[in-house]
Amino acid sequence: MKKSFTVLLVAALTVSACSGWRDSGANPSNWFGSSTPADPVETSAYDANALVPQKGDGGGLFSRAEPEDTSVPIARIDELRVDPTPGGAIVYVAGTAARQGAYNARLVRTDSEENQKNGVLEFTFRVDYPDKATNQGTERSRMVSDAINISQKDLASTRLVRVVGQQNALESRRR
Repeated sequence: MKKSFTVLLVAALTVSACSGWRDSGANPSNWFGSSTPADPVETSAYDANALVPQKGDGGGLFSRAEPEDTSVPIARIDELRVDPTPGGAIVYVAGTAARQGAYNARLVRTDSEENQKNGVLEFTFRVDYPDKATNQGTERSRMVSDAINISQKDLASTRLVRVVGQQNALESRRR
């Protein structure tokens, strides 16, 4: 009887101490909080893409013209999640394509002065379709998803994340 009472007492005290978790910095739901701007670190000498040639006038012997972008916005956006990470956030988007066979899904950032002024980070969810006609199929067979990593620097001035498709747009506001 004494052991079970002692175990019950210790468990009750432990559970009552959990209320501090809500405001803790270790709680992942608090990571997407207020940001403070920081000076960028000079990394030009140690750039990871130092060997990749800069885009110039395209005058190389074996250079090709940029392929034409034939992608279109996805038909409908179904889900938008902004998951915090220690270095920023991951924007996850799921949508339904108009027909089967959608590929090369990507979130394309839409930059405008009005969005930057209002703290809006806007993306268009774009996909490519095959040249041949495909069936419409079930809604589940047309589901497409993509995610993009957003740095802490980009999040510093962001109040709203918006993803746009053909029929709708979803938004996630910062707390």
